[in-house]
Amino acid sequence: SNLSANCWSRLHPVNMFNSYNMKFHHSKALTSPYPGSRIERSQVPEDKVGWLTEWEDYNPVEYTAKSVLAGPSWADPQINDEGFSPKFNERDGEVERKSLNGLYVVENGRPRNPAGRTGLTGRGLLGRWGPNHAADPVVTRWKRDGSGNKVAHPVTGKNILQFVAIKRRDCGEWAIPGGMVDPGEKISATLKREFEEEALNSLQKSPEEKAKLEKQLHKLFSQEHFVVYRGYVDDPRNTDNAWMETEAVNYHDETGETMDNLPLEAGDDAGMVKWVDISEKLKLYASHSYFIKLVTEKLGAHWSEDPGSECHK
Repeated sequence: SNLSANCWSRLHPVNMFNSYNMKFHHSKALTSPYPGSRIERSQVPEDKVGWLTEWEDYNPVEYTAKSVLAGPSWADPQINDEGFSPKFNERDGEVERKSLNGLYVVENGRPRNPAGRTGLTGRGLLGRWGPNHAADPVVTRWKRDGSGNKVAHPVTGKNILQFVAIKRRDCGEWAIPGGMVDPGEKISATLKREFEEEALNSLQKSPEEKAKLEKQLHKLFSQEHFVVYRGYVDDPRNTDNAWMETEAVNYHDETGETMDNLPLEAGDDAGMVKWVDISEKLKLYASHSYFIKLVTEKLGAHWSEDPGSECHK
């Protein structure tokens, strides 16, 4: 097919990993210094990212953050620790070690990043060896004027979509208010919990306030939703042995009535929270811009003033 990678992904967003080129997966996962440190990754040329390319001189830097080595509940022990024998590529007790992208290679007891070399071994800031599962709720509504009418973009004539964005405390970038899936937790529960904690500051609310929020959110989160993407994420925290995967799900408030009454308030890992107009000009954390673009295509909303950037079947 002569479809571009972007357009192919639009037709098969859930299987983007297999249809997108390696460059997409490894731009942020090759950046230095490693987040929260002064650690420089060893340089990985573009043609040496894939594991199928032999590279005898590959000499990655080993790094696992002290916060991970301290042994918090969300982190695995070191791979050689006595009594630690993780079951990779399967559900390991309450911990999901299966990848959303299928089987991954385990070499010398360590799982290998399915998207290729990153210039860094160990776990960096990530708790789990292998896949670290997250969930990203993309909550959207139509932009409306003072009279309640949808606002169309003056150039494309398409309606403008808004989503709830948070500013991450750790790096200052705007992002979808997502987070890690707790052991044994269902994805649907993670999506709702993370949105409450980061965009509504539910952790600081009284039981009465929390119950009221729960009631309002139930309508939004129990309606029909759209799985935007499931799989590997190009994340600056990724290493050769630990990587981020996510399930991004769109919850769309068509009338705006549900979200209008919810008081957005930054909490947990979020420094700020607000409704943001969606367009290709957005610069978001990790692969979040890509997820947002897929939502605009699904809902027929405005994305770009350049007609060449839209996909055609």
